[in-house]
Amino acid sequence: MLTRTRIRELLDSHGLSPSRALGQNFLCDPAMVDKIVRTAGVDSSTSVVEIGPGLGSLTLGLCRAGAKVTAVEVDRYLLPPLREVTAEFLESGQLTIINADVLELDWSSVLASSPAWSVVANLPYNIATPLILDLLADQPALEQWVVMVQREAGERLVADAGSRIYGIPSVLLAFWAEARLAGSVPPDVFLPRPNVDSVLVKVARRPTPVLPGEFDHFARVVRTAFGQRRKMLRRSLSALPTSVFDVAAIDPTARPEQLSLDDWVRLVQAVISLPDELG
Repeated sequence: MLTRTRIRELLDSHGLSPSRALGQNFLCDPAMVDKIVRTAGVDSSTSVVEIGPGLGSLTLGLCRAGAKVTAVEVDRYLLPPLREVTAEFLESGQLTIINADVLELDWSSVLASSPAWSVVANLPYNIATPLILDLLADQPALEQWVVMVQREAGERLVADAGSRIYGIPSVLLAFWAEARLAGSVPPDVFLPRPNVDSVLVKVARRPTPVLPGEFDHFARVVRTAFGQRRKMLRRSLSALPTSVFDVAAIDPTARPEQLSLDDWVRLVQAVISLPDELG
């Protein structure tokens, strides 16, 4: 496994340093790698997409657990040391490395070899939340997730109604999946050491979304309401007739953060029944 010393040696031997622009913080704690792999529950039957493998710390753990891994790395300068570290698994065909920007990836091609995939990744903090939400919406084959994200972002993703951090990401993720925090990740397991704490978020896709075929309607209502989160729903959703709240059995004086997932589903169902929802 890759220790802090080994990572420094790899970077030095290849004339590299972590890229701030790409948010590179390399995992350098074998115990944390083991924890992530155990949390993900991967084995020889699992197909894994790893986003941002970096120098291969987590990649090694996943491969040694038996998973078949496709690692997507945007930084072409990291490919030589990554290939060096993971050579035995590349040669056996257990590991595939793709040099690409995950935001521009041809996912249909990447996921074609298996009907179901797990995502295990140390995600760059600047893209983590939109990436998770976009892939849940667009790639149903991505069923199970264990991802490291900034603590603040992770707590928002799993927040429950009534929390001050419950908001658009919390509700939109819940449309597709159930999520929970699966552990803390301290800064000192990374090289370089980030200035923020991280968490593991475990996500399990629902067999069917909470309102099949209506995500666009659902997201539109949620985003509109939370766009003025301090206001009562009758104000933030003022384009709707007041009767929609009666149909949904929702208090129009409530604020968006007070609505549970079931409440949002009923409200959106009532909106869908209108001829011209949200104007």
